Amino acid sequence: MLKRIEQIVNRLEPQLIEQRRDFHKYAESGWTEFRTASLIARKLHDLGYEVKLGQEVVRDADRMGVPDEAVLERYYQRALEQGGDPEFLPALRGGFTGVVGILRCGEGPVIGMRFDIDAVDMLESPAPDHRPVKEGFASVNPDAMHSCGHDGHATIGLGVATTLAEVKDELRGTIKLVFQPAEEGVRGAKAIVGSGILDDVQYMLASHLGSGTPTGIVAGGRGSFLATSKFDALITGAPAHAGGKPEGGHNAMLAAATAVLNLYAIPRHSQGATRINVGRLNAGTGRNVIPPSAHLAIETRGLTSELEQHMYNYAVRILENAAAMHGCTVKLKAMGGAKSGGSDLELAERVRQVAQQISDFPNVNPGLAGGGGSEDYTYMMARVQQNGGQATFISVGADINGAGHHTAEFDFDEHALRGAVKLFVATAIDLMQA
Repeated sequence: MLKRIEQIVNRLEPQLIEQRRDFHKYAESGWTEFRTASLIARKLHDLGYEVKLGQEVVRDADRMGVPDEAVLERYYQRALEQGGDPEFLPALRGGFTGVVGILRCGEGPVIGMRFDIDAVDMLESPAPDHRPVKEGFASVNPDAMHSCGHDGHATIGLGVATTLAEVKDELRGTIKLVFQPAEEGVRGAKAIVGSGILDDVQYMLASHLGSGTPTGIVAGGRGSFLATSKFDALITGAPAHAGGKPEGGHNAMLAAATAVLNLYAIPRHSQGATRINVGRLNAGTGRNVIPPSAHLAIETRGLTSELEQHMYNYAVRILENAAAMHGCTVKLKAMGGAKSGGSDLELAERVRQVAQQISDFPNVNPGLAGGGGSEDYTYMMARVQQNGGQATFISVGADINGAGHHTAEFDFDEHALRGAVKLFVATAIDLMQA
C-alpha cells in the first residue's frame, strides 16, 4: 500500500507545486481567506468529499481578532475579482472562512487533520533574486504574504484529499480534513473547536513546514507549546490644552507609559517559563494636546495555561491601576489565544515509525521535537485529548534559503510537500488498520 501511495503522490508533485504557488500569489490573511477557502471547498467537492464550511464549522462567538465589516467586505470583493469560486464564496462572507472535508469509509476510527491557510500581514520582498519574484508567484496583495508556509500547508491538505480519494475503496473509518483560518495571531482554532466538528475525532494530526530544518528531516511530534493571550488595551482619558490648562486633562499616554514600564516588571514565575510583550503603543493627537487616548497591543505567554493566566491577571491589574492613577479608564479586547499543550508520545511514535518507511525522510528524529512558541492547534489537541483521543503536531523540514519565518524573504523547499502528503496519508491508513 505504501508503494502505491508513493507512486500517486510522486505523480501529483507538479500539481502540488502549482497549487502552492497559486495560494502564495493570492495571499490572504486571517478571516479574509475568501479566495483560498472557496477554491479548497471546490476541490474537496469535486473529489467527492462531504463539504462543510462557513458557520457550519466556525462558531461566531469564539472568533478572535476579526477585522471590521468594511475590511471583510473589501477583501470578499477582491476574492471575487481574483478568481474565488462563486458557488462557495457566499457561505464564507463575513469572515467565516473555515472549510472541512469529510470522507466516510464505513466503520473505523475518526481521524482529523488540521491545515492552516492564512498568510501574514506583511509585504513580500521585491528583490529580483527572491524566488517567488524571479519565478512569477510573489504575492500580488501588498497587505499579505505567505511568510510562514501556510500556502504549503493548505496544499498538503489538498494533496492528502486527492490521494485518499484515489484509494478510498481500501480505507475504513472517517477522515476529517480541517482547513483552518486565522492561525496567525492564534485566532481561529477555538472557533473551529466551538462548532463541535471535532467532537468525535479519535486521532488528530497537524504539521508545520520548518525553515532552518533541512528537507528530509521529520519529527513525529512537538513536545510543548506555550499558552498565550493576545489582547488590546484601549485607555481613554480626556484632552486639554497642554499649555493653557494641562491639569484639565487626563493623560492617556502617561497612563499607557506607566503601564508599559510595570508590565515588563512583572516577576517571572518559579514554576516555569513566562513571557510578556507590548508590541505596539499608539497615543495622542497633537503636540499641544493632553493625549486623550492610547492603544496598546499586548501578549502574555506561559509554559502552562495556569502560568499564562497568572501573567494575564497580573497584566490586567497593572493596566487598570495605571489608568486609574491618571484619571483614565481602560477597556480590554481579546485578539487571540492558545492553550498550552503537547503531542501524545504514543501517536508521535506511530508517526515516526511510518515516516521511517517513506523514502522522502532519510532522517527521522527520535522522541518529541523541542517546544517553545505558541500554536492555536492546541485547542484542537485539547478537545480530542479530553475526549479520550490522541493528537500530535508533526515537524517537517523544508529549508531552502535560510530565511526565517515571518520575514520578507521567506520561502520553503517545495519538494517537502510531497513527503508531507505521503506521511499524512500513510499515517491515516496505519491508524485505520489498528
